[in-house]
Amino acid sequence: MKRLAFAMAPLLAWGAIPAQADPMADFYKQSGMTIVVGFGVGGGYDVYARSMSRHMGRYIPGNPTIVIRNMPGAGSMAAANFIYGNAPKDGSQIATFSRSIPTQPLFDSQGVQFDALKLNWIGSPASEVSLVYAPKTKGFKSIDDLRQRVMTVPASGLGADSAIYPFVLNAIAGTKLKVVTGYQGSGDFMLAIERNEVDGMGGSSISTLRSTRPAWLKEKSIDMHVQLALSKHPDYPDVPLVVDLAQNAEDRQVLELIFSRQLTAFPFAAPPGIPADRLAALRKGFLDTMKDPAFLAEAEKQGLEVSPVTGEEVLAILQKAYQTPPEILQRARQIVRPPAN
Repeated sequence: MKRLAFAMAPLLAWGAIPAQADPMADFYKQSGMTIVVGFGVGGGYDVYARSMSRHMGRYIPGNPTIVIRNMPGAGSMAAANFIYGNAPKDGSQIATFSRSIPTQPLFDSQGVQFDALKLNWIGSPASEVSLVYAPKTKGFKSIDDLRQRVMTVPASGLGADSAIYPFVLNAIAGTKLKVVTGYQGSGDFMLAIERNEVDGMGGSSISTLRSTRPAWLKEKSIDMHVQLALSKHPDYPDVPLVVDLAQNAEDRQVLELIFSRQLTAFPFAAPPGIPADRLAALRKGFLDTMKDPAFLAEAEKQGLEVSPVTGEEVLAILQKAYQTPPEILQRARQIVRPPAN
């Protein structure tokens, strides 16, 4: 009997030892998590990030509290530069910024302090279709009106899609969109329209409209002129598609290059160099959030579309863009360049 008790002693002692701690869970419990948003409060990117922040922590080891840090500047390039070069490379911070930013170095490297192919892409909650539109009171009924009259539109910076898209339309479709920069994001854009500081929008996502100004769509108080994407939104089959406005094959290739960014509409990225296991955890946590019933219910209530794109898919789209033939890229550069005063 004594021999049996002696033999069992190590087993009893082992059972008394607490389960081994999970280093990743301990890290996130201690550090928490931050989502850096490259625009001000209230716009589409901010709304997506805040909605995700209320649910994604349940799917990250340690269930960290997720806080939002708004960092507007240079059309959200400030946030991209920060997450690439200055944010901790430990997985505690990720960022979202304009869909135009990852390919901005292809067109103009001024101010760029990141390598899009070295960022660790987490994913995008949706692909997107953007619209050119104006309040009906402005009298711009169709794209032909945009070719005949100047329409002022707001932009956050010359490198943001809110500026680039009007430049593209002016060059290829012959419109007369006048870009006014200095706004901090979609929230500011909407207010500028309501205050009559500008005439309309040169490119605002349907999700942003549905989440921030649903009455404009419900009451049909705006005229839609062009859809900015590679394919039409099913709800608006009669609104022209931008790639169909091309006059030749080269222009169509340019349009396909520029508007491929709509496939990664609200990109989220982590810094380069973060531990591989934490990157995997962030990607899994993101995709699990996209399937979470509470998140989906909130997204529906806010008018947010959810059609997730994985981090690997984001990277593949960017790799294809960076392999664009030189002659097409040169044409695209000429088109997106800000007009001389």
